[in-house]
Amino acid sequence: MAALGSPVRTWRGLLRELRYLNAATGRPYRDTAAYRYLVKAFRAHRVTSEKLCRAQHELHFQAATYLCLLRSIREHVALHQEFHGKGERSVEESAGLVGLKLPQQPGGKGWEP
Repeated sequence: MAALGSPVRTWRGLLRELRYLNAATGRPYRDTAAYRYLVKAFRAHRVTSEKLCRAQHELHFQAATYLCLLRSIREHVALHQEFHGKGERSVEESAGLVGLKLPQQPGGKGWEP
């Protein structure tokens, strides 16, 4: 299993992702139910005097997994917006995308189909 890093780093990453999510709505991220839940969970699973606190490690793993999910969704949306298709293209446009030109119509000037 890969190292999770510091719980504080995971906490800050989750707050950053909440700020990104709420930037579009204009509401402060501290007013959301997700923020209140995260604060409550992290406070309930603080490190105690125990040598091994399984619940605290489990919370950290779940938080790191959720952080990965939020980052991946944000990056997916950004990539989708950048590279999303613009619909059907004509043959001329498609040829131009790959650097090709279509041949000219035979007959030159005055040629009628």
